[in-house]
Amino acid sequence: MFSILSKEIRGFLSSLIAYVVISVFLLAIGLFMWIYPSTNALDYGQASLDTLFMMAPWVFIFLISAITMRSFAEEKKTGTIEILSTRPVTDWQIIMGKFFAGLILVLFALIPTLLYFYTIYELGSPRGIIDTGATWGSYIGLALLGSCYVAIGLFASALTDNQIVAFLLSTFLCFFLFSALGQLAALFDGVGLEYSVEWLSINFHYESIRRGVVDTRDVLFFVSFTALFLGLTHLVFGRRKWQ
Repeated sequence: MFSILSKEIRGFLSSLIAYVVISVFLLAIGLFMWIYPSTNALDYGQASLDTLFMMAPWVFIFLISAITMRSFAEEKKTGTIEILSTRPVTDWQIIMGKFFAGLILVLFALIPTLLYFYTIYELGSPRGIIDTGATWGSYIGLALLGSCYVAIGLFASALTDNQIVAFLLSTFLCFFLFSALGQLAALFDGVGLEYSVEWLSINFHYESIRRGVVDTRDVLFFVSFTALFLGLTHLVFGRRKWQ
């Protein structure tokens, strides 16, 4: 697995993907945090990083889809997937290597946002008034959400040999499972399933953690959700042996 992980990390760093993804993420979040009047943290009236944690999941939908779209699709198109399959690694090692490489890049993109936390911490009146517990809880929520998105992106990439199709499919699945599923819950109110459907949405559990309470039930949901899509990726990826 570590050979695949290092290969993927080198691939990211040797191309513009990693640098573009991190730069676009920081630029987009920076505009919302410090420039746009409706979300400007300086005009928010309280020492909070709510803008970051509110906008990051939406920006992640596109950026993580862009990161993962090439994971399997490109290898299928170029034929390197066959070479990879002949190496002394299992399908799970290939999948987990690609998963952790994508997740590391996502976490790496979050590190510079600690500067935002320091800025708000220093500018608060009184200094340090920011809710540190809720902030770290929100960072944990973002990391868990990122792992779900990466698993979804890998699944989408395993379904096709076209990177654009993989990107669009990953974007749709991330959006649907993060937000649209929760919005559709109202349709099941008449049969008493509204809460159950809403509970299945990623945003329901992300918002729970974002309030600063890291409930083991929410963590278990994210871990199970990620495992489910990694399992689906393994199922799709393994089909090539029977074709």
